[in-house]
Amino acid sequence: MSNEKLSLKYVIPFSNLGIKDIDTVGGKNASLGEMISNLHASGIRVPNGFATTSVAFNEFLICNDLVEKIDQKLKNLDVEDLTKLTATGAEIRDWINKASFQVEFEKEIRDAFAVIDEKQGVSSAVRSSATAEDLPQASFAGQQ
Repeated sequence: MSNEKLSLKYVIPFSNLGIKDIDTVGGKNASLGEMISNLHASGIRVPNGFATTSVAFNEFLICNDLVEKIDQKLKNLDVEDLTKLTATGAEIRDWINKASFQVEFEKEIRDAFAVIDEKQGVSSAVRSSATAEDLPQASFAGQQ
């Protein structure tokens, strides 16, 4: 299976990404794509992989009826009250952990892992890469 056979809706191979894709896959993922594209010709190897898209995340929340539920939970939250903030964060994480992936999204992830396994073996790492993580005016690094 080649990268071309992967959908570009939920999963995009790093080799198809560049800095223009920050809004779709986040800064780390877009930068990995840039490095693969620009350093390969120099003989510098950058491990390939894939990114899941912001569309996948947004549809995950919608399909699991979490958007309004989370919005309501956060609407009147006093972020200065660390006890309530901690409890609310734990509750929202629990909702997300119990939610199910869309069937198509799960299939695309499995297909992407099959491509990596076919070419490179099974070693893998998972990193967060938020679309607003490393902005010129703000940084949320490590928040995921």
